[in-house]
Amino acid sequence: TPFLVFAGVGCSAAIVLISRRMDLVDREGHPIHLAWSALLSYWPWLAKEIVKSAWDVTRRILSPSLPISPTLVEFVPSQQTDLGLVIHANSITLTPGTIAVEVGHGAFLVHALTREGAAGLAGSEMDRRCSALESL
Repeated sequence: TPFLVFAGVGCSAAIVLISRRMDLVDREGHPIHLAWSALLSYWPWLAKEIVKSAWDVTRRILSPSLPISPTLVEFVPSQQTDLGLVIHANSITLTPGTIAVEVGHGAFLVHALTREGAAGLAGSEMDRRCSALESL
């Protein structure tokens, strides 16, 4: 009903105002400064990478002749802030065939479905784009 919609909007606005007044909203907790840049450049690129990886995983599932070689790989990410590390780790996990197992400032431990996928993680385009997004 319209009343419930307006009550929800009003409560949400009140929570945002109270949170800002209490100084709970910061650059890492709510990175609004990344919104436009991420929307225009990073999200479309990540969506394309997700589709490409999903296609590769689907082909490997449907065609038994394609190799699957599960691999754990450790590499040093180039991000400096917690926000950059989280964006990079989540991007890896969103991409089918890879999952970030351990995340830290010194190293990422990632499980990949194939050796080729694992080899492409260190110094990757994703690492570069996440670092660029982090520096905004």
